[in-house]
Amino acid sequence: MPFEQAGIYMIKEVFYMEEQLKQLEQEALAKIEAAANLKELNDVRVAYLGKKGPITDLLKGMGKLSAEERPKMGALVNTVRENVTAVLETKATVLEEAAIAEKLASESIDVTLPGRAIKVGNRHPLTRVIEEIEDLFVGMGYEIAEGPEVEKDYYNFEALNLPKGHPARDMQDSFYISEEILLRTHTSPVQARTMEAKKGESIRIICPGKVFRRDNDDATHSHQFMQIEGLVIGENIRMSDLKGTLDTLAKKMFGADREIRLRPSFFPFTEPSVEMDISCFKCGGAGCNVCKGTGWIEILGAGMVHPNVLEMAGYDPKKVSGFAFGIGAERIAMLKYGVDDIRHFYTSDTRFLSQFERTEA
Repeated sequence: MPFEQAGIYMIKEVFYMEEQLKQLEQEALAKIEAAANLKELNDVRVAYLGKKGPITDLLKGMGKLSAEERPKMGALVNTVRENVTAVLETKATVLEEAAIAEKLASESIDVTLPGRAIKVGNRHPLTRVIEEIEDLFVGMGYEIAEGPEVEKDYYNFEALNLPKGHPARDMQDSFYISEEILLRTHTSPVQARTMEAKKGESIRIICPGKVFRRDNDDATHSHQFMQIEGLVIGENIRMSDLKGTLDTLAKKMFGADREIRLRPSFFPFTEPSVEMDISCFKCGGAGCNVCKGTGWIEILGAGMVHPNVLEMAGYDPKKVSGFAFGIGAERIAMLKYGVDDIRHFYTSDTRFLSQFERTEA
């Protein structure tokens, strides 16, 4: 091809490529503007700036240009790419913000509405009774003692003046694991263990905990229940000390105007033994369904620690004496809160338990 013709051809080629670039830029910008979402925008980017896009094809065709025209055309192509890229990024920002705004609108929360209250539990009525009694006695200088629920026959019976074959054992029909191991029937074994450990020292303790007896479950009996026992040992401990302690307990749990009375009774581990009644808190002694017309309500058993129990634990009954008492937490809770069936305490029925939210101190 003659030089003049080659020059004319090159000029036409450059002109054609420039026109193509302008047209591609306009098309790309128009499609960017029309993109309604990020997916459509990405399709435009791939179509015009991708490896197989028309702008990339133009770069591949620059080999036909002269050495002088290549840099000019390369700069022009890069300018178009940069313009299209910049508009793409701007559009992407707009679409992202629109997508976020749309999502927020669809998931919006009306903060003017009251929040959903989180249900908060409350203390079990038995826990309240036990803690109230513990607080009372700790304030009087007592310690809280605990022991195993799976107990030896020795500590559950023999150390408490109940040798094997003693008829009083029949009152506490038990769950035996072996001939010498059983589920404790009262928390008195904690007293026996404490006396053994103290080796003749003074004692002032209460022993709260679960106990077990082979009872048929009904409105007033349960094979498992909570018991709180107290024990005081020292010099010159008298029956009057026991009466004063029980009077304080009755007034704390049932009101300052309660009166108590002590009736003779029998327990193998105390001598003398008594049952304590309180004046009826509902009728004031006139007689009602709570006190069964008597004006008094039986609450607990107590007595002076039997000399045999003191001797077996290493104490000299001629030098020291003591008193003990035992009370059922369920018995107190049923009277205090007007509960008519002991089984309510163990069914985990929230309809029952939620009633005690109103009585939270």
